[in-house]
Amino acid sequence: MQSARFGVRDAKMYLSKILKMVQNGTEVILMDRGRPVGKIVPIKPEDLPLSARIKKLEDMGIIEAKPNNNTKTLPPPIPVRNGIAQTFLKEDRDNG
Repeated sequence: MQSARFGVRDAKMYLSKILKMVQNGTEVILMDRGRPVGKIVPIKPEDLPLSARIKKLEDMGIIEAKPNNNTKTLPPPIPVRNGIAQTFLKEDRDNG
């Protein structure tokens, strides 16, 4: 991971720039009179909610948003006898 150092005064002046650097993966170390006192680190992608991760991928141009005019409805659930889903889930958990 890349890192950059900023004094407190510069951090105040360039906060927007620093936040953009952090969003792009740079760790920023805050200095006070030449001594490190804190750091700003990017949030791991898995720490972001799904909607935020999707938005980030769209902003990066990796994926495109699907138009909302072609939304499909899901079919109704398949009817199963009472308790069978829980039985399958328990078997799966016991074997995993």
